[in-house]
Amino acid sequence: MVQKEQLQWWVIEALKAHGGRAELLTVAKYIWEKHGEQLKASGDLFFTWQYDMRWAATELRKQGCIKAADSSPKGVWELEGAVPLLC
Repeated sequence: MVQKEQLQWWVIEALKAHGGRAELLTVAKYIWEKHGEQLKASGDLFFTWQYDMRWAATELRKQGCIKAADSSPKGVWELEGAVPLLC
């Protein structure tokens, strides 16, 4: 079963698939298209995954994987330079 921590990897995957930068809606659509079946089978996470995706972005910012919210246009998430392997 998918845990919310998995969403951090999926956010990075989505951003990489879109050249390192994408709007929040684009990230959500990508995750749903690629991982929707896993989300449907994830119990309560199915009902909270879009909120948890935003949580994942906050955690990735803390880790230096994506740019701070005030460093990108509103609603756009961007990878921070060369993303370390841990990201």
